[in-house]
Amino acid sequence: MINANWLESFITLTEEESFTKTAKRLNMTQPGVSQQIRKLEEQIGAPLLQRIGKGFLLTDAGEDLRVFGLRRREEEARLLETLGRDDPHSGTVGIAASGSFANLLYPALLPYLAQHPDLCLTLQAAPERSVIEAVAEGTLDLGVVNSDPEQKRLLAQKIGEEELCLITPSAAGPGTPGWMDLERLGFIDHPDGQAYAEQLMPGNYPAFEGAGSLRRRGFVNQINQIPASVAAGVGYTILPRSGILTFPRAEDLSIVDLTVPHRQALWLITRAGRKLPARCRWAEEEIRRLGAGLCLWVSSPETESVD
Repeated sequence: MINANWLESFITLTEEESFTKTAKRLNMTQPGVSQQIRKLEEQIGAPLLQRIGKGFLLTDAGEDLRVFGLRRREEEARLLETLGRDDPHSGTVGIAASGSFANLLYPALLPYLAQHPDLCLTLQAAPERSVIEAVAEGTLDLGVVNSDPEQKRLLAQKIGEEELCLITPSAAGPGTPGWMDLERLGFIDHPDGQAYAEQLMPGNYPAFEGAGSLRRRGFVNQINQIPASVAAGVGYTILPRSGILTFPRAEDLSIVDLTVPHRQALWLITRAGRKLPARCRWAEEEIRRLGAGLCLWVSSPETESVD
């Protein structure tokens, strides 16, 4: 690897065309400059200067090294400029959240993204464990999870709550379904389905014996297709409110009024000790706005139609 100090002395020498002026510019002695040039020639394995009287000319190797050194100096200057610049309208913004929240968040981010063509958005729908790992490792900038990870590598802030909803086909009729009604319909499972069932069912259906005992009608891992299965009358499911707010066939879904409603927290996580880049702040503000807005959604006293 070429010694950076020796290379800078050489480039300065080619610009000043004088050992004396180079020494003065670099705050060195003239013998010190000469010694660095000799060491650089030894490292390169070729002479860099052809001395003519008190002056010199560059050899072919010297000219090649001069071009290399100038290019490297320019690249370093650009790097330092980039590192020192915190452009709010340029760069990549990385976010991860549950499929439900990501589905709600994405359209809310699009207007700002359309106004700033140098911004690039990466939005991943992922299980909570993957969200935590990605933010902790610095792969992504922002994450939304349902519990405080309580990790030293992460800063977690509660930004709101949202209701867990028991969703049935509107064609199943009004009123709160009994346990046998749900069993006849069958459960539309999904990656978080059983965890949601364990949170919501025990306080509302004494006959519930655990998520593993539910009669399943299917398993879907694409967020838009989970409520679609319910709307088609295939079964019932459990989703956060954010998972159904953007569903286009809202009239085909009903949210059941429960004796013991359940709300789950929304936590915004970032990497601890890292200053969030300016390019991420607009997305952070939008996440906070949506989190606060979900707190306002509550089911009506009777079974609620989604629309």
